[in-house]
Parts: sequence; structure tokens; C-alpha cells
Amino acid sequence: MSNRNIISFDNLSLQEFDTETDLIPLLTPEDEEEMNNEELPNSLPILPLRNTVLFPGVVIPISAGRDKSIKLINDANAGNKIIGVVAQKNEEDEDPTKNDIYTVGTVAQILRVLKMPDGNITVILQGKKRFAIDAVTTEKPYLKATIKEVEEKRPGKHDTEFQAIIDSTRELAIEIIKESPNIPSEATFAIKNIESQSFLINFVSSNMNLTVKEKQDLLMINVLKERALETLRFMNIEIQKLELKNDIQSKVRFDLDQQQREYFLHQQMKTIQEELGGVSNDQEIEEMRLKAKTKSWDAKTAKHFEKEISKMQRMNPQAPDFGIQRNYLELFLELPWNHFSKDNFDLKRAQKIIDRDHFGLEDVKKRIIEHLAVLKLRNDMKSPIICLTGPPGVGKTSIGKSIAEALGREYVRISLGGLRDEAEIRGHRKTYIGAMPGRIIQSLKKAGTSNPVFVLDEIDKLSNSHQGDPSSALLEVLDPEQNSDFYDNFLEMGYDLSKVMFIATSNNMATIQPALKDRMEVIKMTGYTIEEKVEIARQHLFPKQLKEHGLKTKDLTIGKRQLEKIVEGYTRESGVRSLEQKLAQVIRNAAKSVAMEEEYNIKVTDEDIVKILGAPKLERDKSESNDVAGVVTGLAWTSVGGDILFIESLISLGKGNLTLTGNLGTVMKESATIALEYIKSNADIFGLDPEMLSKYNIHLHVPEGATPKDGPSAGIAMLTSLVSLLTQRKIKKNLAMTGEITLRGKVLPVGGIKEKILAAKRANIKEIILCYENKSDIDEIKAEYIEGLTFHYVKEMSEVIDVALTNQKVKNAKKL
Repeated sequence: MSNRNIISFDNLSLQEFDTETDLIPLLTPEDEEEMNNEELPNSLPILPLRNTVLFPGVVIPISAGRDKSIKLINDANAGNKIIGVVAQKNEEDEDPTKNDIYTVGTVAQILRVLKMPDGNITVILQGKKRFAIDAVTTEKPYLKATIKEVEEKRPGKHDTEFQAIIDSTRELAIEIIKESPNIPSEATFAIKNIESQSFLINFVSSNMNLTVKEKQDLLMINVLKERALETLRFMNIEIQKLELKNDIQSKVRFDLDQQQREYFLHQQMKTIQEELGGVSNDQEIEEMRLKAKTKSWDAKTAKHFEKEISKMQRMNPQAPDFGIQRNYLELFLELPWNHFSKDNFDLKRAQKIIDRDHFGLEDVKKRIIEHLAVLKLRNDMKSPIICLTGPPGVGKTSIGKSIAEALGREYVRISLGGLRDEAEIRGHRKTYIGAMPGRIIQSLKKAGTSNPVFVLDEIDKLSNSHQGDPSSALLEVLDPEQNSDFYDNFLEMGYDLSKVMFIATSNNMATIQPALKDRMEVIKMTGYTIEEKVEIARQHLFPKQLKEHGLKTKDLTIGKRQLEKIVEGYTRESGVRSLEQKLAQVIRNAAKSVAMEEEYNIKVTDEDIVKILGAPKLERDKSESNDVAGVVTGLAWTSVGGDILFIESLISLGKGNLTLTGNLGTVMKESATIALEYIKSNADIFGLDPEMLSKYNIHLHVPEGATPKDGPSAGIAMLTSLVSLLTQRKIKKNLAMTGEITLRGKVLPVGGIKEKILAAKRANIKEIILCYENKSDIDEIKAEYIEGLTFHYVKEMSEVIDVALTNQKVKNAKKL
């Protein structure tokens, strides 16, 4: 027994064991015989146990926390590892004396000692033989006593009654294990594999649910057969208790119907939630009702809320609909029903804020101030739906922020680009799993007021799919006559949007459906002129980028001429996004020099710009000489601003065919055909021989052939080019023109005049021919932007020829 193998626990052990061992084998009859033949020592250190009794052959763990016990175990572990184990009469005694312990105990061998992190010691003990205390010899540092062996009277080998008791004990132990939920089923294998009869009795006695006194009484019975009978009696009591307990539980479980079971579970969940610091469902519903009292909603809304919260109260909290209903009511409480922020109608302050944040944009600013003025006078006017349309980067979205600041309202923005699900606007019905309100209602919840400035960005980029058409869902939102009762599918109630100031933005109004366009007041935002871009860069972009790059005005400055060079040579756009990127590139170069303590020019020069940004890539075209017949300067509008384009024509012998090249669109081709037919029908006015026109082919070309071109505005330029070609007369120098033509010889107005005029000025044009009806467009342009330009306003195509052509022939004029 002294070298018995046991489980290897961990490296906290104070004693080394064979690492190959993996279990403690059950006591065999041979082991028991060997153990009974061992001689007991005369005296032993006595270890009092608080709440258990050790039986011979049984292995148990003991936790020792008392100083005396720890010292006893350490000393014994360092010696022969044999101690006496006795149960104490009162487990509350901290320092038991000889009178506080039973006189019969068990000699035990220390198998392993484990030191715990809290300083206590756990010792694995195996009982050997019973003993009786003869006399206590010392009590310090721990109890020591002389002992004597207690003889055990065993039955004969052929005692059939004892064998029957053992078999009953084994069967009853297995039954108890099956009935008891607290004993693992693996214990059955241990019971079946115990061969020793006395060890079976001791093993069962040790593991039964008995008091220390009852176990001690069993240990003190000297006749094994009597001890086995007493053990069997206790086991019968235990099995009866277990059967009765299980029977009662079965009856109670049977009597509980579904509602009682759910109530019981709800009460348990409620208790658990409260223990975790949460709130119960009843408390949550009560809090919702209290919050509802603070809301300023009308009677209809209050009635609907009470109906929905009563529905939630009747629901099973475990049902999927319960979470949806709770989300619905939480949204209902978080929406700003009839809560409006107070508008600030200080119009002078509003003008300053809008002027501070945006340069130019006079029409937009004027319209905003007008609206604020009417709001101030009426104080109940429905907010209009404004749509700002124009090229990218001109400040459409940012102007919404300025309006919100000027009014003192909350600012909300949603991007509609690529939106193709109607439910994004109107929300989903709350019967669906994962249902959500639409973006309009979500944004109002986020804003916290019912009258924010609401920017609907990129409204022209809405798309539709099989999930519906979002632009159609916006019809109700953006109709001042209907949006006082906007219906969201999730909310299931009308919500007043009439006080919301909607500002939509778009790049192209052509893609917006007519019904939606009709509900909005469209304000066109044209591209910035070079002069405006320079001022925007000087006043806004450059200081902003300096700050973002950690520099101050003393670290870097830039002049107007350098800004203009960046605008003209490195950007071609209507807005200022690309310009801001180029300025950031210049500032980063200076920031690098500051960080590396290198020398650099504090004032940016032209050479610095070329060095940092490279050679200019977008230098504007300049007007060409008038030495060649048929070359005319036209004016074009592009998405990135105005530009000039050249129209050139060539004549060759042929059959009167007209060839058009330059990647022209249908409308532009039609303009060329109209111009030629007008010349043919009025050949005598231009001094041309009609028969001569049928002998020559005409080729008209617009350079930059890779760029698509279309529109009617090049009509008068094509007419002038063809007349110059056929008459070989010079075109007036530094002249450009734009206008649409008709077969009757009329000149019609065209758009994009401001951008075209500014492009002409950049190209060093001095005179411009326009339709008479475009005069109003010129009047809107600031005088300083058109200084040095002469305008010729025409109504007829003949007037165009009179202004554009001189009486001089071109060099090397052809004889036709």
C-alpha cells in the first residue's frame, strides 16, 4: 500500500509522484488483506476533522486551514506520512481538545499534499485501519496520542446471509445513483467493480448523505455484519426519500399547466433581470407610460400610443413580436412630436453667416433671405421645397448647413444617391422581422426637432427596381400641401413634415421625374468664374487647408496671381474641390519643409507652383488668327464651366456633299445642315452662284474629335464658317459667337451665357455675337467680369454675317 499509484494533479504538490500513473485503483481483497496485516504504531499525531468521517480503504480530500492542522500535515508528509484521523464532536470548535473529539478514528496515509493559492492545504488521505485513542500525550503544537487497534469481527466465508446483505447493498447503491440527480452515473461502474465486501460497506457509508454523528456510529460498530445491516437500513431510508421527492416533483410538474409554467418562468426572468441591474417588463412599460406624459402630442396620437402599449403588456415577452412592439414604442417616444426649435429671424445676422460661408451665389442667398423675411412676418408659413441644381463642387450641400445655422435649426442630411428601395423612404410594415422606419422618420428622431433644415442630397441619382420607386415615395414628402400628414409604414400614423425646410440638391434636373420636379422650387447654381474661384481660394480654402495641415498664416502666403495660375493651369471644373486639392498639395510641401527645418519660400511663387504641381496641363485655348477662311471661334458650355471651340470648314471639288466630323451629336449636325440650306436658298444675298455650290464638297469639322459635342448653340458659328469659306472673306479678329439658327433665318437664345462669356474673356476675345434675347443674361453678370468686352445683339442670321465678316479676302484666297 505504501507505493500505491494515484492521479497526478499538478505542480503545486509538495510531494513527487510517478507521472505515468493516471488513476487510483479500487481496493482489492488482496490489498485489504495486506492493509489489515500492517502493524499500527504506538502513537500518532491526531488530525481532527470538522464535517466528515474517514472509513478504512476510502480515499478522500481534506482541506486544512487551521495552523495546527497545516503544521501536522507538513510534519507527517516530511516523515512516514501516517496520521490518525478523528471526527470532532462539534464542527464549530476552532481548537478542539481531547474532550472535543471522538475516541475512535482511522489511521490514514498521506497520498498527496497540495498547497492552495489562498494559503490553505488540501491533503489526499486514504484510510487504513480503525483505532481507538488510549491517551492524549500532548496538545501542542498539535494533538498526539497513544493508540490501540480496534478489532473487527468478520463473518465467515460461507455466511449466505452476509452475502445477501452485500448483494442488496450493491443493488441499492446502484438504484440510489440512478434516482439521485446529484450523483454522476459513472459512480455505478465503481460500485460494480468493488470486490472487497468490507470496502464496499465502507465506501457506501462514506458517500451516503448522513450526519457526522451517524457516520461515526457506523464506524464504531465492531461487527462487520451489523455495520452492513445498519448501512443497508440507512440506504433504504435514503432511497425512500429520493423516490418520494421524485414522485412529488413529478406530480407538481404534471399539475403545472402551460400558463402557470410561463408565469413561473416570467417571474424567474424578472428576478434575474433585477439581479443583473436591468428592469423588468412591467417596470419598462411603466417607464414608457411616464415618458409619454411628457410628450406634447394630440389626443389621437396619445390614444394610439395607449392602445399599442396595452397590446405590448398582453404579449408574451418571449414572442418574436414583443421585440418589434418594444422597438415601435421606443421610436414613438423618441420622435419629436410637435417639438419645434425657435427660429432666429435676425436677417442681418443670417446674411452675414451665409456670406461668410459662401462666396458669390447671389441668387441663392437672395432667395433664402426672402424666405426668412416671409417667415418672420407670417410666422406660420409652410416651408418651401428648394432644389439647388448645378455642377459638382459649387457648394449646394454646404449651403444647407449655413441656412440651419442662420435659422438656429438642427441640420439633417441624407444621401439619396443609388437609393432604389421605396422602403428606405416610407419604412417597412412593422409586422416584418427586422422592420425599420424610413430615413425621413429616422432623421427626424436623430434631429430631435420637427422643424430641422433637411438636405436631400443627390436627388437626381435616385434609381428604381423591383422593390419600388423611391422618387415616387418622395412625392408626398416634398409636397407642401400633403406633407403635413406624411405616412410612414412602420409608424402607421401621419407625421407633420410641413415645418421642415427641405433643400434638395442635384447635378442634372433632366433625370428627375416631372411630378417630383414640379413640387420643388428650382434654383440654378452656375459654376464659379476664375475671379470667384480666386476669391474663394483666398478667403476660404487656403486658410482652411493651412489650419488642417498645422500651419499658420505666418508660415505660408499666396498671392492672387499665383491662385489664378493654379485655377487656370491645373483645374477645369465648375466647383472648387479640385482647386482645394491642389492648394493642399502646395501647403503639404511647405509643411514638409517646416517639419524637416528646411528653407522654403514663405510667399508662394510661380516657380514654386510649377515645381510642386508640375507643368500646367489645362492651359486655355486662345483665339486664332483670321488669316484662314472658314475658321470661327464658337462658345460652348460644359459641365465644368464655359469654353471656346473652333469650327473649321474646307471646300473641295465634288458633287455638293456635306461632311461633318468631330464627334458631333444629332442636334449639332442638324444645325450645320440648316446653315448650308439657308446659304443655298439665299445665295444671291451672299453673292454666290447657286450652280457653283453643286460642284464642290464641303467638310465641316470641330476639333478635339475625342470629345462628344452636341447642342444648338453653335448654329451661327457654323453659318459664319460656311459663308466665310464660300466667299473667302476674312472673319473679324478676336470675335466669338453663340446662338441657335432656324431655316427662316432667325437667331434664337441659348443657355450657359455667363460661363461662355467668361471663357471668351479668358481666351482674349474682344467682341461677342449673341441673340438679342440673351441681353438679360449679360445684365446679371457683374460689370467687372465683362469689362473690355463688346456685345453685338442680333435677331437675324443676316445680321450675324454683317457683323462677323469683313470685306477683305483671306491670304491665298481660292477662286471658286
